[in-house]
Amino acid sequence: MVALYVPALIVAFLITLLEMTEVVALVFAIGADAASIRPGATGATAGVAVVAAIALGFGALLTAIPSPYFLAAAAVVLAAFGVFLFRGTLRAYRRAARPGSAPPPARGALQFGGGFAVGVVESTEAVIVLLALAAAGYGVSAAVGAIVAGVLLVIVAAVVHERIRRIKVRLLRLGGTSVLFAFAVFWAGEAAHLAWPGGDLVLLPLVLAAALVVRGAIALALRQGPAVPVAPAPPSS
Repeated sequence: MVALYVPALIVAFLITLLEMTEVVALVFAIGADAASIRPGATGATAGVAVVAAIALGFGALLTAIPSPYFLAAAAVVLAAFGVFLFRGTLRAYRRAARPGSAPPPARGALQFGGGFAVGVVESTEAVIVLLALAAAGYGVSAAVGAIVAGVLLVIVAAVVHERIRRIKVRLLRLGGTSVLFAFAVFWAGEAAHLAWPGGDLVLLPLVLAAALVVRGAIALALRQGPAVPVAPAPPSS
């Protein structure tokens, strides 16, 4: 029987739970502009799987890849998704005053791409820590901690999924847009080697600040800009 080193197991559990929770949050954010989060979730799963496969086959090489490259690319992707989602958020606020308008069609390929980028970045950060634990001789403990965290997070996400999806569409999209912009700023800062005060905890004020900016931009657009044409609802059969 292989003995487990509890401190290494706990570290692996916590880092996996932290990074993968961010994946789940961003998948919900990316899917906020669509009827389903499945494309984004599939992309994130694929991204995590790719990184896991690379880690298993080329673990030492993965740690040598400069993480700013991942972070910078992901920051650009999420900022672009934020702009895309902002447009949907604005339409959602306009539709709130126009019952019967149809929601925009889902763009599965874009959701998949965003989810894939998120899965690659967050799982890479977790894998680097896990590889460090394995290099120290605690590979089994690190694997057990990571697996337990992953299973727990999947169960929790499955349980609360429908509750999250019941939130009013415009509020969900506002939150999703804010999360995407906040992570884009955070990852861009990390790519530039910016030492964020409080580490990952700075994401909380970043999300709040992004929400205030996005909501202000929406209010300004609603007052000054012309309404975005909205496709009429299809006739009932």
